[in-house]
Amino acid sequence: TGSSDPYCIVKINDEAIIRTATVWKTLSPFWGEEYEVHLQPTFHSISIYVMDEDALSRDDVIGKVCITRDMLAEHPKGYSGWVSLSEVDPDEEVQGEIHLQVEVLGRQGGRQLRCTVLEAR
Repeated sequence: TGSSDPYCIVKINDEAIIRTATVWKTLSPFWGEEYEVHLQPTFHSISIYVMDEDALSRDDVIGKVCITRDMLAEHPKGYSGWVSLSEVDPDEEVQGEIHLQVEVLGRQGGRQLRCTVLEAR
């Protein structure tokens, strides 16, 4: 039909911790959702999966963004901008990008991750 029903799943070290709302029938969703979660000192990566909700079958993965611990260290004040989606299945072509703001707040013992999932296209 030329549209999707997208939502996002945020995972830390492959553990799902956040699911955004579904935005129905669009290729340019706006979420504007902000989350803060405790970040373990031993975390390795944050992955954001953009999904297409499907009522009749399994939800499809549109693409993902992976932010590593090293990438966050390169941006101590956080990162904000458009990030291209990469494929989850190597046989699938992925087009699209997601607008994110990611910050690590606090000190080593009590760090929080602030992730703002703004929009996609």
